[in-house]
Amino acid sequence: MLKVGITGQAGFVGTHLYNTLGLHPEEFQRIEFQKDYFDDDDLLNEFVAKCDVIIHLAAMNRHNDPQVIYDSNIGLVKKLIRSLEISNSKAHVIFSSSTQEERDNLYGKSKKEGREMMSAWAEKSSGKFSGLVIPNVFGPFGQPNYNSVIATFSHKISRNESPSIEIDADLKLIYVGELVEFILREIKAGKGNEKVVIEHTSQCKVSDLLALLTSYKEQYQDKGIIPAIDNVFELNLFNTYRSYIDIKNYFPVKFTQHTDTRGSFVEIIRLGVGGQVSFSTTVPGITRGNHFHTRKIERFAVIKGKALIQLRRIDSHEVIDFYLDGNEPAYVDMPIWYTHNIKNIGDEVLYTNFWINEFFDPNDPDTYFLDV
Repeated sequence: MLKVGITGQAGFVGTHLYNTLGLHPEEFQRIEFQKDYFDDDDLLNEFVAKCDVIIHLAAMNRHNDPQVIYDSNIGLVKKLIRSLEISNSKAHVIFSSSTQEERDNLYGKSKKEGREMMSAWAEKSSGKFSGLVIPNVFGPFGQPNYNSVIATFSHKISRNESPSIEIDADLKLIYVGELVEFILREIKAGKGNEKVVIEHTSQCKVSDLLALLTSYKEQYQDKGIIPAIDNVFELNLFNTYRSYIDIKNYFPVKFTQHTDTRGSFVEIIRLGVGGQVSFSTTVPGITRGNHFHTRKIERFAVIKGKALIQLRRIDSHEVIDFYLDGNEPAYVDMPIWYTHNIKNIGDEVLYTNFWINEFFDPNDPDTYFLDV
């Protein structure tokens, strides 16, 4: 079992990588890293000594003074190298650089020089080193006005703000989940590569991104419609957008109920995609679920009985409770990376309609069991 540590563990890419490593406990042991380790030589040395693999993600991306960015990033590399030398570490160091290496800015310069410094350490110490040159990364839970334009747009649009386009550039992008899978392959290969240019997996103009994200707001957030999703990029973009919705105030969404002398009629879902629809009954006191997905879109619609639906982001202790009653039929959609369940809290049988955007595949279920 490989012992893997991530500097920048709490950052955007670091969080996704840390959580994904946790899905493979038979292969990886995660070595905890805290930001303040860089301010304490003993703690940093102890961390480095424990690791078979170190992924160096910690870096400053933005600051009013570019020189502060350069000094900070180079300083972190120097501290890590010093710790590697003191610990006589033979860890495989995987360094996160950027396609901005070739641009005339101090951030790009700090990443290129940092990668070259780490490479020199590996050559001197007979260590293993992989320098990853990464395109623009997007995905759920990125920090607006910091990690990516997609994070900024999604945050603003979901809150009824109108983002503006400064430069309508053609962006070369990679989804954070795709980047994490690349890093996992690099860890498993264990060979080390001085420079690895990671190819982008999608390309899109800023104006086209804005149009797509705005359409998700209009269709999904305003009308409850699952939009047409034509490819993997659009699925990843839609799941990214969903992560910025304030779910505590958005769900549960009540259906429009049409009632006459015959009874009532409720439209459960409008779809621009296919998928699988299921129906279940749950006896009083029973809980279903307690699992999460990393890519699937899923809707729970309560049509009869009383239910408690609970959500918890897997790296958080906060549990979000939604109470639904079939007398006012409503639904809750499950965000990716949130473990979820549904419990019958009434005295009668609970009737629930489930929709998920892909057929169940036992060889690739994308279902990870974890109690809320």
